[in-house]
Amino acid sequence: MLQRQNILRTFLFIVFFSIGAAALSVSILCGDLVRYYRNNQLLRAAEESLRRLEALNADYGALLEQLEKEPNAVKRIAPATLGTEPEAEDTIYPKATAEQLAAVREALREEAGHGIGGPAMPNWLVRCSEAPQRIILFLAGAFLILISFICFGSVSRKANKDGFNRVG
Repeated sequence: MLQRQNILRTFLFIVFFSIGAAALSVSILCGDLVRYYRNNQLLRAAEESLRRLEALNADYGALLEQLEKEPNAVKRIAPATLGTEPEAEDTIYPKATAEQLAAVREALREEAGHGIGGPAMPNWLVRCSEAPQRIILFLAGAFLILISFICFGSVSRKANKDGFNRVG
């Protein structure tokens, strides 16, 4: 019977102490965790920008290579690049309206925004990073640690009149 009580006390001590220590640690390290998630998000955004720049660089490199191989290509891409009217009289060229261009720009912005986002901070960390919740979490952790030591700590032994120790 006594051994069962000791095992139960030990188990409850470990559970209460672990939960209290975890709550205390999260409340103390909350600022570091927030910085960690923000830095990861900035890193993902920088990597996405780097991928886009590398793709643009490859496109421009291919275009320059094509221009070196075929000098007549300059005549074909100059009107689109410089915004001048094409010289072919027997060809009809489509004209984009300002509304169409604005819609395309908006669609490209939305597409660019979706790639950078990535997973944001977890909801529990957002809640814990607020000052009142952080204080409450710290106090709750401290109280759980105190409760684990007071209620489930080692049992004190008292000597009775006969000189024998008894559990008390």
